[in-house]
Amino acid sequence: MNLPITVTQNDLMDILINVAPIRPVFIWGAPGIGKSALVEKFASDMGLPCVSLLGSQLAPEDIIGIPQIKGDTSEFLPPKMIARKEPYVLFLDELNACSQEVQKAFYSLIHERRIGEYHLPEGSIVVGAGNRAQDSAIVKTMSSALINRMFHVQMKADPRQWIKWAQGNGLHPWVIDYITQRPDHLFSEPPKTEEPFSTPRSWHMLSDALKEYGAGEKVLPSEVLKMLSYACLSPSHAGMFLAYTKSLKNKHMLSDIIAENAKWPAKPEDRDILYFLAQSFRAKLLTELPKSKQDISGNMLSFVYRAKGMIKELATINFEIAQMVVASDDESTLPDWFMVEVIRDLPRLVNN
Repeated sequence: MNLPITVTQNDLMDILINVAPIRPVFIWGAPGIGKSALVEKFASDMGLPCVSLLGSQLAPEDIIGIPQIKGDTSEFLPPKMIARKEPYVLFLDELNACSQEVQKAFYSLIHERRIGEYHLPEGSIVVGAGNRAQDSAIVKTMSSALINRMFHVQMKADPRQWIKWAQGNGLHPWVIDYITQRPDHLFSEPPKTEEPFSTPRSWHMLSDALKEYGAGEKVLPSEVLKMLSYACLSPSHAGMFLAYTKSLKNKHMLSDIIAENAKWPAKPEDRDILYFLAQSFRAKLLTELPKSKQDISGNMLSFVYRAKGMIKELATINFEIAQMVVASDDESTLPDWFMVEVIRDLPRLVNN
């Protein structure tokens, strides 16, 4: 399933607070964007324990329990993990990765909040989650009966909210600073091949690894940094992160270049740094330039003039990288009014 509307972490928390107490909510989203962590936080905020069941590892008897003879009849005894006396949040993770038989076992639990004769305690909440078919994860077709029993939302990774979370949870400053400069690298779609890819979870893993190795407090060998980066991130993002760490050592920071306290690195051995800074510069332009020229403020006007000057300076060092800054792609394009300004001053940069 791929819903036409996506929601951020904060949006989803509001949905869970308002909808989940009355209707089961199912969260769709790519691996590693924080679905499980958000449900656990929701349970904590509600003052309820969170009981997680992993759909891909369940058999039907793990849900409905086992039969026990009582007199002339038998009854099913639900598992101790589920059969609780106090209300709780039941989190059915990877629900769409379980077999059809397990999905059937969930019908009454999700729709009526009961298993056989056992009913969930009043005030209990049921939340499900799973990956999408395009995520190259283990997923199975969810029956229409099960789909129709839940309220569906699709979660996306929001860089600003994640950065705020990362700051509050003490992630490594290199990771926070990099995503601040390259918010578009927080998440990448799962590849078709078997290789690491960037998600909020993988950036958290990299942060943990950098802390354990003491990065920042001591100088790590370049091969160690390379190993850590490529072990967690999409290859292209790993390369850019390595260029970022190199730029720290060489003091070439984008903010210094914008303030005219530094210049674009021009040495051949610093070409990876130049590419990283140029990519970061493009991301900053896409984020900060207003869509309409009428919305330009005084401070923004100064930035626009400086941005054009930086593109011109970059073109004298590496014409192809300067073209990359202003080039259009399928996902993002610089505002038309800014492109007119660039064409006026640097027509060859855009026409080639």
